[in-house]
Parts: sequence; structure tokens; C-alpha cells
Amino acid sequence: MRRRHKGLDFNHRRRKKINAGVLKEIFSWIFWIGISAVTAVVLVVVFGLRTNVVGNSMEPHLYAGQEILINRLIYQISEPKFGDVIAFQPNGNENAHYYVKRVIGVPGDTIVIRNGRVYIDDVELKEDDSYDKIADPGIAESEIFLKEGEYFVLGDNRNFSEDSRSGNIGIVKHDYIIGKVWFKLSDKLDYIGIVK
Repeated sequence: MRRRHKGLDFNHRRRKKINAGVLKEIFSWIFWIGISAVTAVVLVVVFGLRTNVVGNSMEPHLYAGQEILINRLIYQISEPKFGDVIAFQPNGNENAHYYVKRVIGVPGDTIVIRNGRVYIDDVELKEDDSYDKIADPGIAESEIFLKEGEYFVLGDNRNFSEDSRSGNIGIVKHDYIIGKVWFKLSDKLDYIGIVK
């Protein structure tokens, strides 16, 4: 009679089963963490360029030293519009700080400043009382025709702004624009929000 050796019996070993629900949950977490990380990076790159306003040229809407966020993507897929607040480097000078101004003229417009008021295509720009009468028209004393990719910008604090009226800034070319200023930050609650 043959004796059986005691040992491992692989036929009767219990196999551990991986619960499909647990595996699905793990992959779901990994997927959503990955999506969140990619979204965060995209938001920072596109919307998160953070800088400060230099000077008081945009008062009362933005004040000196106020932190702002710039959307760097928007003008890659669309063009700046009248009224947009943009950040740009004058004459493309990469060593200059970002200038923050409001778009007043877009390609195809003719801009001139007469009697302290802005005229676009010979029609006076209607503005509320928060905008002062312009004391110095600068180079906009003569008509300026904006060609393709050219923009005329002014500070909201008209008489304390170095902008397109100044010979050293002049017309802002599309290539010099960093992006649209879209959000303002502040320790003063009434100064936080979307830039209009």
C-alpha cells in the first residue's frame, strides 16, 4: 500500500477574489485625481497669471498695488473688444512691467481727442461722470487710424495715465498684449471681483 505524503494540496487552496467594486472605486479615484490635477494646471496657466497694478491710472476701478489675474488664452482665440481691460508690454519691451489699460479703439476705428473728449469715427464716446475731461490729448490730437492688430488704450483715470496718447507707448499691437484682466483681488472686500 502506498502512503500519501502530507504537504500542500493546491486543489483545495482558497483563492482570493478581487472585488470588482473595490477595483472600480480605486480606478475612479485615480481618474478623478488625475483630471483634477490637469484642470488645476490648465487653470493656472490660462487664467492664473497674477500681477499687480502699477500706478493709479486705472482708478477708481483698479488701484495701485492691487493684485489682478490675467487670462492669457482668450486673445489666442478671439480679439480684444472695446471696453476690455488688458495687460500689455509697451512696444513689446519684455523688461517693462505690465501696463494695465482699457481698450477704447479696435482695428478699423479712427480715434481723435477734441475738447477733452474721445471721438471714435467722429462720434463722441459717451462716458459717465467717473471719467474726467482729458486735459492733454497727446498724439491723439490728430486722428489715428487703427490698422489690423492695433488697439488704442486709455487709463480710466484719464489725466493720470500714460497710455496710447503718449508717444513712448502709442498704439498697442496685438503681439504686445499679455491677456485680458479678468479678476481683481484685494484685502478690501468691495474691490474683489470680476473686472468690468
